[in-house]
Amino acid sequence: MNRSKATASDRSKEAGADFLQLDTADAPPGGLTDWLARRLREAVADGRLPVGARLPASRVLAAELGISRGVVTDAYQRLAEEGQVAGRGRGGTVVVAATAAATAAPDTVADPPEERLRPVPALFRDDPDPDVFDRLRGAPARIDLTPGVPDLAAFPRAAWLRAERAVLDGLAASDLGYGDVRGTPALRRAVAHWLARNRGIRADPDEVLIVAGTAQALALLGRALGRVGIDEVAVEDPGSVGVRQHLAHWLVATPPVPVDAEGVRVDALRATGAPAVLLTPAHQFPTGVVLGGERRRELLRWATEGGLVIEDDYDAEHRYDRPPVPALRAVLPERVCYAGSVSKLLAPALRTGWLLVPERLRDAVLDAKRFADLGNPVLPQLVLARLMESGDLDRHLRLLRRRHRRRRDAMIAAIRTHLPGATVHGAAAGLHLMLTLPEGCGRTGTGLAAAALAEGVKVQPLSWHARLPYPPGLVLGYAAGSVSEIAEGVAVLGRLVRRRASPWGD
Repeated sequence: MNRSKATASDRSKEAGADFLQLDTADAPPGGLTDWLARRLREAVADGRLPVGARLPASRVLAAELGISRGVVTDAYQRLAEEGQVAGRGRGGTVVVAATAAATAAPDTVADPPEERLRPVPALFRDDPDPDVFDRLRGAPARIDLTPGVPDLAAFPRAAWLRAERAVLDGLAASDLGYGDVRGTPALRRAVAHWLARNRGIRADPDEVLIVAGTAQALALLGRALGRVGIDEVAVEDPGSVGVRQHLAHWLVATPPVPVDAEGVRVDALRATGAPAVLLTPAHQFPTGVVLGGERRRELLRWATEGGLVIEDDYDAEHRYDRPPVPALRAVLPERVCYAGSVSKLLAPALRTGWLLVPERLRDAVLDAKRFADLGNPVLPQLVLARLMESGDLDRHLRLLRRRHRRRRDAMIAAIRTHLPGATVHGAAAGLHLMLTLPEGCGRTGTGLAAAALAEGVKVQPLSWHARLPYPPGLVLGYAAGSVSEIAEGVAVLGRLVRRRASPWGD
């Protein structure tokens, strides 16, 4: 029997499926199998059905289309014979190979393997575009020494699963509705306890706003500050280019303020006339300096005279060779906006952080959060709250400190061996080192970073983070790589520096 031929009664039952928006009305009379097989091939070719995608069960698709199951199985069999799909038993029928149209554009030839390691020429400009981190993350490399990521392999999966099961076991149906825009009470309470224990900040849970990481905290502050007439926030220099870009997206100006061995220069801050400043006082990014005692007092005097401090406490918990430094928010809560997150404690993928602001800004910040997303997802908040209150997060932090210390020591040893002319900054805490380079390594360090990526090693040039004149250098992350990767990556940098007579383009 030819299953492709539909009878009149079959055609009277024409139906459609959500899958690929299939509609049997589009099939020519007597050609259902040909039509379905062609539609499946097209979906594989244009990427709607990528490799790994599972096709609907033949029984289910036949019922949705109102056709014989044999038509569907015949169409699937044709693609299987062509090598595009395969049956996986209980796993169903799965796409296993894309057609040429899905893998390469016509008249193009794939780059040879060595070409794939060459960086995009515009990537290492001294004044990077806002999408530079997306492009750097997407660039292939054997070794990633970019800063800002903890040891992701150490993520406490077992503890997270225990907390998740416990949360689900005790969850009422009503808990699955829309949550509090400010964050779940459980997480706001856990964060308040965490800040009291670890950062010396006394805060009521009602003062805590749960946000989607520090990036959203800066976006909410940008909108709220604009409502109260503040359109300028000074920033440290050198200082995080990512933070500067986020602020600049919402505000008119981000004047640079130089940083020295004691931290931000408050005299230079005053000279800018800016009404607010963003700081990383516990571990300045990227230099690693701690805001000194006298400098803290100068800054607090500036704040009591009307200035506003935005405190980005991005990795203050990661200490190795120095005592803890209390947060500025603990001393002057009504002049300090405080932002923190779990990106450096657990993983950036969680997109969870917290924001505390002076009372006069709370309504504006809360409004901005409400109209941004109605609040963070509830279930991950409840799991994180349990992890924090159970002590599992404290235990994880102790583990990370031991691992990160070993990797930091390995990087310093490798630098001494392979880059003896470089100067290391900020080794006492954090997840990265800043290097200033010897003479002959280029004007800014971008050429060295580009050459390193061409060799399969990712680093960040210091010039990305500096607008004021500063020596050439690199910012190297050590937390996410193994000891052997760190040693090999620094050895590559050393070889490139010894070959510094080659043109690097900076």
